[in-house]
Amino acid sequence: MSQTPLTRCEWRGMAGDPLYEAYHDEEWGVPEYDSRALWEKLVLDGFQAGLAWITILRKREAFRAAFDGFDPEKVARYGDADRARLMADAGIVRSNAKIDAAINSAKIYLDMRDNGEDFSAFCWGFVGGKPVQNGWTAFGEVPAQTELAVEVSKALKARGFKFVGPVIVYAWMQAVGMVNDHFTCCFRHEAVKGLGR
Repeated sequence: MSQTPLTRCEWRGMAGDPLYEAYHDEEWGVPEYDSRALWEKLVLDGFQAGLAWITILRKREAFRAAFDGFDPEKVARYGDADRARLMADAGIVRSNAKIDAAINSAKIYLDMRDNGEDFSAFCWGFVGGKPVQNGWTAFGEVPAQTELAVEVSKALKARGFKFVGPVIVYAWMQAVGMVNDHFTCCFRHEAVKGLGR
């Protein structure tokens, strides 16, 4: 007896790619409340600017190795030697501007923490602590950005974060479950819907 194939969101290039399917099935849209993990995903989405997410996904473990497991304490102390090391690392996206933005964002993250501001509480405050539940049925319905993403983008830019335009921010909000953008026909839609705090 053959198994009925799972109905997933229709992402270009995902069908049959085990890494991409696993990311969709296990991670994407799951509410993330850990501050460090939220920051890591924001940095990776910044590196995605102008690229396909699958490119970053395939390089994610190399990014984690190159950036000391995205430990903000370590990344914030990176100097010229670290910048040169990262620019020479073919396993990651090599962009001076994006590398500098990542290092700078670690410093901002630590400044917020040291001033008693939890990054997770800051991020989730924009949605009242609960994921926004959308009901899209097809790829063409999903916006590239929303008014909420514009608001979050402005707030992040005001803190000094870079590569946080509204399109990048919306992709990040989808990824970390601040919004549930799984299609209603997708087997993950209802499952993810039940995961918010």
